[in-house]
Parts: sequence; structure tokens; C-alpha cells
Amino acid sequence: MDLIQPLEQLSNRFKQILQELSDPGVTGNTLRFQQLSREHSRLAPIMGQFESYKTLLKEAQDLTTLQIEGDPAMKHLAAEELERVTGKRQTLERELQKALLPRDPNEDRDILLEIRAGAGGDEAGLFAADLLRMYSHFAEKHGWKIEPVESNVSERGGIKEVIVQISGQGVWNYFKFERGVHRVQRVPETEASGRVHTSTATVAVLPQAEEVDIRIDPAELRIDTYRAHGAGGQHINKTDSAVRITHLPTGLVVACQDERSQIKNRVKAMKLLRSRLLQQLQDKHQQEIAKDRKSQVGTGDRSEKIRTYNFPQDRITDHRINMNVHNLPVVMEGGLDELIDALQKDEQARLLASATDSPADARQSGSGGRS
Repeated sequence: MDLIQPLEQLSNRFKQILQELSDPGVTGNTLRFQQLSREHSRLAPIMGQFESYKTLLKEAQDLTTLQIEGDPAMKHLAAEELERVTGKRQTLERELQKALLPRDPNEDRDILLEIRAGAGGDEAGLFAADLLRMYSHFAEKHGWKIEPVESNVSERGGIKEVIVQISGQGVWNYFKFERGVHRVQRVPETEASGRVHTSTATVAVLPQAEEVDIRIDPAELRIDTYRAHGAGGQHINKTDSAVRITHLPTGLVVACQDERSQIKNRVKAMKLLRSRLLQQLQDKHQQEIAKDRKSQVGTGDRSEKIRTYNFPQDRITDHRINMNVHNLPVVMEGGLDELIDALQKDEQARLLASATDSPADARQSGSGGRS
């Protein structure tokens, strides 16, 4: 994989960012300034590595010359030093290759996490609640902020459907691997005979869209308000604070009732609508550029069974990478790092292999992103 040319291109981009950040017109545009600052933060360490890489290449070239032209003693010293420099260069090359991999366009985004009970009746709802607790603890451990958007709970304490917003650095890079069908095998609390049941819950992860990503014509919206309800049918409040928004061109419907304020519910519902519209656009683009591409790591299709949680055997199996772990209680309390780390490494290895086969094509496809 050729490194110099793409790194020079990144270097030119880095210089352009520095110029823009010093432009008063940009500093006065909060959104643009934030975008450029994030890109600067991402590229700065790569540029530092690039400078070190160029230094190592120059050292290797000088040592090679010394091996050819120096006296026997200097040749020996040059050979030893060249071996050391070559090792450092190879290590740095691997790091730079990772930095040049196609960048996920959602990398800097917050997410909307949707969990729905699947097959299995009440037990599916209880499992969905367990997943929400697992993800909440996982987010807390990483210092991410989690906020409710919409929820529909069952009388037994389970969840029919829940949507939460999770905000923080790197959220998407972790949660994108959770999209799909999660299957649980365990004895339900309501099962007197002790038989193991199999239930499912689906998880969807939407990149949080901003107004600049998706511009929505107010004339294309139908907005309804209604009285919020809780589990069992009781009223949460006595005003029409819940909001339902229908996007007429696509038929998408979103609702929010978790806030007591109609205005706050409307803001959250609009965020959810933008994110679903953005996901639609990204899915369409992905299908167009990769109709025949197959991937072990989830495409986000909710029909995919990605993971099984087997309680009797204390085993979690991630079917995408055929990985088994036997620390189920730890995982259910938010200890997902081992699984997600393995999924990230698998994705990285496949992208590296693809970039090595065709670096130009790989970088080009990265512009469209992988959602």
C-alpha cells in the first residue's frame, strides 16, 4: 500500500484546515468551526506520525548509503542501526495504514439507539429491558451521556420499544456493531417448569443527523399532538404534550412523549426524524455502491442474528466473527469492550486487506462511507 501520496494529500488538507480556522469568517460560524476543529483533531496526530515516518525514511536512506560507502567498522554499525530504524518504520507504517483506511462518515456523530422486543412475548420485553440496562451501563463507563427519547413499556416491567440518544466522543464507532437481532436463551422468571426459552430483541443504531445534513420543508410535515400515556394506560400528564410527526413524502412517522413539554417533545421528534431520513439516504447510497459486497460485521439489517446470550451455559456467541465469551454477567452489566474490540479489529483487518488489494478504490469507496 503506497503511503506517501495519500499522506501528502492529507497534509495539504491539514494545511487548508489551519488556514480556514484562522479565517474570521469561519470562527464566526459556530457549526463550521466545530466541524473543522474535529477534523483538525483527527488529522493532527496523523501528521505527527507522517513527519516521523519521513524522518525514518531519510535515516534509512543515509544508513543504506553508509553501508555501501563506509569502512568495514562503519558498515557494521550502519547495519545494526538500519535494523533498528527499519523496525520502527514498519511499526509506524502499520499505524499509518490504519489511519488511511476508508473513514466512516458517521464517525463523529452521536447516535439514536432503538431497542424493540421481538419474538418471545413477555420474555422478549424483559430481554429488551436487559439490553437497555446493559447499554446504559456501557455508556456510563465510557463517560457518554444517555437521554430518553421515546419508550413503550409493558406491564411486567419489560420494554416493547425504547429510543434513547447517546452522546459522546466515539459513540458511533462502538455502537454501530450492535445493530441486528439479539437472541437470548434462558429460563424466564415466569416459567415454573424451568424450561429454557428462546426470545429475541432487535437493536437499531441511527447516526444523529444535524439540520445541515437533512433539510426538511415544514410544508411536508403533519404534526399531531396527543395526551401521553404510560404503562397500563395511565396518563403521564393532563396536557397534550406528546408529539407525532409524519413526513409526508416518505411516510415516516416519529413520536415522542417522554418530556412533559410539548416543545421539548417536538425537538426530540424532529431529531429522530432527521436521523431516520439520513439513515435512509445512507442505506440507499450503500446499496448502490456495494450491491454485491458481503460483510461479516453487521450491515445494520434487523433480520441478521448477530449475537446469542445463552444463560444456562454462561456463554455469549457473536455469530459474525464466531467468537464465544464466558463472562455473561459481566457483559450484561455493560462489559462489552472485549466483544466490540474484537469486532473493531475484524473490521480493520478486512479494510486493510481491501486497501492493500486496491488502495485507490478503497479510499474512493470510503468517501461514501460504511454505515
